[in-house]
Amino acid sequence: MKKSIVAAVVIALAGVIVGCGADTKSGEAKKDSTVNAAEGKVTKIVVGTGTAFPRICFIDENGKLTGFDVELVREIDKRLPEYEFELQTQEFSNLLLSLETRKIDFVAHQMEKNPERTEKYLFNKEPYAYWRNKIIVAKENDSIQSLDDLKGKKVLTGATSAAAQILENYNKDNNDAIHIVYQNGTANDTVSQITTGRVVATVGADFTLPLIDPQGKLKTTGDHLSEADILFVFRKDDPDSQKLSDAVDDAIRELKSDGTLTKLSKEWLGDDFTSSNP
Repeated sequence: MKKSIVAAVVIALAGVIVGCGADTKSGEAKKDSTVNAAEGKVTKIVVGTGTAFPRICFIDENGKLTGFDVELVREIDKRLPEYEFELQTQEFSNLLLSLETRKIDFVAHQMEKNPERTEKYLFNKEPYAYWRNKIIVAKENDSIQSLDDLKGKKVLTGATSAAAQILENYNKDNNDAIHIVYQNGTANDTVSQITTGRVVATVGADFTLPLIDPQGKLKTTGDHLSEADILFVFRKDDPDSQKLSDAVDDAIRELKSDGTLTKLSKEWLGDDFTSSNP
């Protein structure tokens, strides 16, 4: 069933925010999801995403909201005639709160499944990507190989991100040894902050480095700090959310089996990052 998707977007901020960073806010979703699919109607679903994560969810040169997660949501929507998805953009740090307060129905922003998030939110079961988080430093920096090497140093991250959780968990066990610098939603200057020495490092997923640093001024270093499935996030203990999550899983399996998911990953991310065993 061909359906239009309304993308509520505002002016995009240039650059990237660390750890699926922040972007511009588009306002509250108008919720009216009570129609009966059994009567041939569709249920409106508001999908929260961002605009400042290059190749994932961003505004292109033509002013269009696009990227891997955005186009994946659109593909899923095509395969679920009982639902109609509306994309709404917000700052990354507001997405989970908007989910809790029912301003959106699920989050599509390369969300890593981890224990802290699992306690509060429902994740769908079928991953659509796979992350390996590593430390990112300036290309000439050979002194950093592990989190221990970051003690006493400033490290950039995005608030509420999976990378922030890694750093915060380390600090809990090490007397706040790392000076965490939370990325300002209007800064978007990760490469500049590291290369000028304002911070010494950041933490990011393996595929993000060429996206945030096309000129090759940074590098990953050391072993990966974590690895995890990337999934959509729904409200927990909510029957409608569970039903929606199950339907999304069915659509993702179909997209995997017909090669569409791999095609999207290669198109937007440069390689196939849809499996833990690429």
